[in-house]
Amino acid sequence: MAVATQPKRAAVVAAIGGALLTASPVAASAATQAPAPEVAAQSAVLLDENGETLFGKSETSDAFTASTAKIMTATVVLDQPDLDLDRQITVDQAYRDYVTENGASTADLQTGDKLTVEQLLYAVLLPSGADAAYALVDTFGEGATRAERVQSFVGDMNAEAKELGLDNSTFETFDGIGDDTSSARDLATLALHAMENPTFADVVKTPTYEADAPAANGNTRYYTWYNTNQLLGSYDGAIGVKTGTTTKAGPCLVFAAERDGKTVTGAVMNSDDRYQDAAKLLDYGFGADDAATMKLRKLPAGAERD
Repeated sequence: MAVATQPKRAAVVAAIGGALLTASPVAASAATQAPAPEVAAQSAVLLDENGETLFGKSETSDAFTASTAKIMTATVVLDQPDLDLDRQITVDQAYRDYVTENGASTADLQTGDKLTVEQLLYAVLLPSGADAAYALVDTFGEGATRAERVQSFVGDMNAEAKELGLDNSTFETFDGIGDDTSSARDLATLALHAMENPTFADVVKTPTYEADAPAANGNTRYYTWYNTNQLLGSYDGAIGVKTGTTTKAGPCLVFAAERDGKTVTGAVMNSDDRYQDAAKLLDYGFGADDAATMKLRKLPAGAERD
C-alpha cells in the first residue's frame, strides 16, 4: 500500500466512520421529503457525501459482491505509489484463458496488445473485464509467480478494506467471481472513497470509451467498451459506479449521482430490479420523482452485461 496516502485514508475513515455512528436509520432531512421507498433488493443503503445514512435496509448484512469487488481492485491500483497511468502492460494469453475457464466478463483483450494502466482501468470498470483486472493484478501484485502476485494483490485489497473500516468485507478474488463478501454499507462507503480519486471518478461516469493499442503484429488495435451501468444516461445526474451479477450474488449495483451540488451514493444487493431500486433511492435522496418515468439506456448487441 502507498505509505504516503495512509494519513489521507485515515482522515477519510474518521470522517465517514464518525458520520455513520451518529446517523439515524433514516436522516430527518430525507424523511421530511417523502416516505421511505420500498425496494426489491435484499439489502440496500443510501449515503450522503459525508457518509450519513439517508436510507438503509439490512445494510450491514453479508452479501456476495460479484463484480462490485472491482471497485476495490481499481482502488488498490490507483493507490500505488508513483503510479504512471501511461505505463504500458502487455496482454498475456493467461488473462484470456482465465475468462474462458471461469465464464467471466471480458474486455476481449487480445494477446500481445499493449494497453496503458489507464486504458485497463476503463476495461475493468466499463465492460467489467476480468481479463483487464487480471492484467493489472499481475502487474502490481508482488511475487515470483503469477499465483503469488494474485495472492499478494488480494491481500492488499483486504488490507485496504481494513484501513477503510469495511468490517463486513472479505475479498477472495480480484474480480468477485468467488465467495467475496461485503455489505451494501461497506460498498457504498468504498465508493465514497474511490470517487475522491479523479481518475476513478472520470472512468466510472463514462458511458462509452474508445481505445487504441499497439498490437503484437505491429498494427494498431481499436477497442470500444460500453459501461454496463445502465443508470448512466438514464437517471439525471448519475455519475457511476459499478454493476455486478453472479448466480450467488444476484444483480447488484453500486451507484452515485449529483444534483445541484448534492451528491449521494448507494448500493443495492441481490435485487430483481436494481436500476429501479437505485432510482427510487436517488429520488428519495434528492426529493425527486424520476424513477417512475426513467427509461434505461440500452446497451448495443454484443456488449457485456454484468
